[in-house]
Amino acid sequence: MIACIEGRVLETAENSCLIQTSGGVGYEVFAPGYTLSRLPGPEETARLFTATVVREDAIELYGFESWDERETFLTLISISKVGPRTAVAMLSRYRPAELRDVVASEDVMALTLVPGIGKKTAQHVFLELKYKLKMGDLSKSPAAFAAPGSVFADTLQGLSNLGYSEEETRPVLARILQEEPDLDVAGALRMCLKTLARGL
Repeated sequence: MIACIEGRVLETAENSCLIQTSGGVGYEVFAPGYTLSRLPGPEETARLFTATVVREDAIELYGFESWDERETFLTLISISKVGPRTAVAMLSRYRPAELRDVVASEDVMALTLVPGIGKKTAQHVFLELKYKLKMGDLSKSPAAFAAPGSVFADTLQGLSNLGYSEEETRPVLARILQEEPDLDVAGALRMCLKTLARGL
């Protein structure tokens, strides 16, 4: 699998670009709108992380600005009913961190803003995303669970008052609330302290 490509940008279209490597081979690379907008001008050098998609009638190369974006794309196309073009449309609408926020905030309807995704498909995609996106990724998402007054935010503040750093407690707390979403602040605080005490 081609995982990265670097070369001169020859052409940029609405959904793809043409990159010529130092060996003289030109590759058409499909990419989200955000990635395409960040490419340098013609004849300048660009590097994209890539994923190869093999179909019955074609072999297509998809490019991304970051490894996180590439990994999110691979997660999306592992979901039934989500093909590579739909995954690209999702990443054109939402950056990976924003997509994790959608999952963390239970905002199913946000997915219907992606062209080609209706309400029923959005519910299906959301449920699979919820289990396939890494918990660690969710905990890194800045807005995940963090609305003022939320159990996550209040528990995080309580742990901070007890001398724990946010870097240390955020992934632990996110995992606990993912496993037991009905906990209140007191319960989340107790479980988090127990987990931290065990060094898990």
